[in-house]
Parts: sequence; structure tokens; C-alpha cells
Amino acid sequence: MTSYIKKYSPELLGSLICLTLGMISGYGVKAGASNWYINLHKPGFNPPSWIFGPVWTVLYLMMGMVLGKVWKERTEKPFLLQLFIIQLLLNLLWSPLFFYLHRIGLALLDICLLWACLILFMILVKNQRASFLLFLPYTLWVSFAVILNFNIYKMNLFHAG
Repeated sequence: MTSYIKKYSPELLGSLICLTLGMISGYGVKAGASNWYINLHKPGFNPPSWIFGPVWTVLYLMMGMVLGKVWKERTEKPFLLQLFIIQLLLNLLWSPLFFYLHRIGLALLDICLLWACLILFMILVKNQRASFLLFLPYTLWVSFAVILNFNIYKMNLFHAG
């Protein structure tokens, strides 16, 4: 067991880092309790609020595993670590932009940049099966979130930032 923990300590630490940062980013937001969010016009395919916590918990854990793998290869592939950090910062910025600042348009720009980073990352790790597969659900979820954010922006254009 100790050798397993030692072997995968970067992945475990990465998961802890991503999960903690994700929780901090979303902590003050509390979308479900916000009158502003409740009163927004949302498309029929908007998921119920309760689904976001469990989904993001799993995604942050998987992202952290990828962070650990990228960290191990940082000297051979420094661009992957840089790209990972950029996408993580864009990810963490989205919730405050959308929920705290009520800047739906700016959040849409942020999530589009995030999506572009994820697609580039996926292309760069296409031959690294574990990283590719661990990032695939995240990329698919963000793809859905781009569509959702765009529709909320469009439906609330006069209130969007």
C-alpha cells in the first residue's frame, strides 16, 4: 500500500489541489440560493442545481490525476503543465464571473477560452491514454456548459454582462 501511495502521490496531491481550489472557487457563489440565478431565464436542458456538486467533485478529482501526470513530465513537456495551469485558472474564474459578478457574457468568453485550452490539451495528450481518458469527461462537460452558458446569455441578453 505504501509503494502505491508513493508511486501515485503526484496524482493524489493533484486531485487534492484541484478539488480544494474548485471548492474555494464555488464556495461563496451558492448559485442555488441566489435570487439572481433563480430569476434568470434558462433553457429546458438546464440541469437541476443539485447535479453540479457531484459532477464537479468527480471532474476535479480526475483533473487532479492528470495534473499529477503532467507534473511528472514537466521537464520533458513543460507546455503541458503551463496549459493545464491556464485551463485551471480559466475554470476557477468562471464561477465568480457568472454567479458573483453576474457577468454572463464575460463568463461565456472565459468558458470559450477554457474549451479551446481543453481541446488543445486533448490534442497534445492524444497518445497518453490515461490523461486523455481522464480529461475526456471534463472536456465533454465543459462543451455542454459552453452551450448552456451561451443559451443563458442569449435568453437574458438585457441582463448579461
